Amino acid sequence: MEDVEEYDVIVLGTGLKECILSGLMSLNGKKVLHIDRNPYYGGQSASISPLEELYKRFESPGPSECMGRGKDWNVDLIPKCFLSNGPLVKILVHTDVTRYIDFKLIEGSYVYKAGKVHKVPATETEAHTSDLMGMFDKRRFRKLLLFVLSFDEHNPRTWHDMDPCRTTTRDLFCRFDLGLDVMEFTGHAIALHSNESYLDHPCVETIRRIRLYCESLGQHTSPYIYPVYGLGELPQGFARLSAEYGGTYLLNRAVDQIVMDNDKVTGVKSEGKLFHCKQLICDPSYVPNRVRKVGRIIRVICLLNHPVKHTHEAKSCQIIIPQGQLQRKSDIYISVVSNSHSVASEGMYIATVSTAVETREPEKEVQPGLDLLEPIMQKFVSVSHLLAPNDDGKKSQIFVSRSYDATNHFEAECEDIKDLYRNITGAELNFGGSNRHRSYTSDDDDD
Repeated sequence: MEDVEEYDVIVLGTGLKECILSGLMSLNGKKVLHIDRNPYYGGQSASISPLEELYKRFESPGPSECMGRGKDWNVDLIPKCFLSNGPLVKILVHTDVTRYIDFKLIEGSYVYKAGKVHKVPATETEAHTSDLMGMFDKRRFRKLLLFVLSFDEHNPRTWHDMDPCRTTTRDLFCRFDLGLDVMEFTGHAIALHSNESYLDHPCVETIRRIRLYCESLGQHTSPYIYPVYGLGELPQGFARLSAEYGGTYLLNRAVDQIVMDNDKVTGVKSEGKLFHCKQLICDPSYVPNRVRKVGRIIRVICLLNHPVKHTHEAKSCQIIIPQGQLQRKSDIYISVVSNSHSVASEGMYIATVSTAVETREPEKEVQPGLDLLEPIMQKFVSVSHLLAPNDDGKKSQIFVSRSYDATNHFEAECEDIKDLYRNITGAELNFGGSNRHRSYTSDDDDD
């Protein structure tokens, strides 16, 4: 007789989204089984260590001695930083996974303009001295920020006689008489929109995004944080959370079949064993017949022995090249981390350039980003499909995450997590009232 085990939820893949949802389901009292074909956590978004494994993965000759000890490296395949007051941090605090992970600030946020990298102002003093804006634009930009910080969606008195759900962002910027340069860096480097379509959408979403960026700055010099030892710490943290509440993990285990009955999932067969479930959560690679290709992403991981020029010798930073600067349809993103986050050997840096592919020559598309990083000691190029589920999963009870996009922040990924949670549970992912907060940055985050 076939060996059968019963679960409420089975999760396939240990990518960050899957591990977060697994942890949340366990926290909600569900009996969860997590299976992954890989022997490590993280899936497509894993951290690779030691450095020799990265070279093997990309079929390159091994690293030279000048790279330092291989075990000092933790290279994220899809690096993304978090806004310190953003939704992912709220999930971490809500679930108390912060107790497993240490974070440090990303030292600076930069934007590309006219062939040069400029720091996005993080303080009033920086705004006054910034060469991103002329004198009159600085005053107008300050008025916009004051408006955003006093704006309350539920109080029309703060709207300045403007309906935020009807007024477009373009009209909002025009109301404050912002120049094109200010509109560009505000929309792309502060509100974190990846293309220009936001300008013709209601401005309420852009106001929320600018406000989140400003609130994330707090008393720091940057709004972004990043895990010490890399993003691979996150799925492991949520795996530990799930295990605390009874979740079971099976790594390095093949998935043979997803079992259906009347177009609804009933279980998973793995290495001859049947596991029953009521719901299935998985990354796109486990259900290729349930996803569609919606684009392609190029990522180039670069190993450097120097900080990026014009970033004030920053040991970590993120750079956005707005699409308008290069006559593109989408932005180019650069993330830079180093031994300051314990992801590289002393004096070494990891910079990753990414964008949505628009032509038949993806590497040429990211060349402006690579030029900012020269000289590059070693680079690893990957081009992957951006996959999206064909439906919301409610009929089949198979809930599939989207592939990770080209951005170097987690805002779109958090929206996907919220959508999946809503479809799975029928409830909103709500963090209100949680008092399980502690500081999530290490004591030396300003070093």
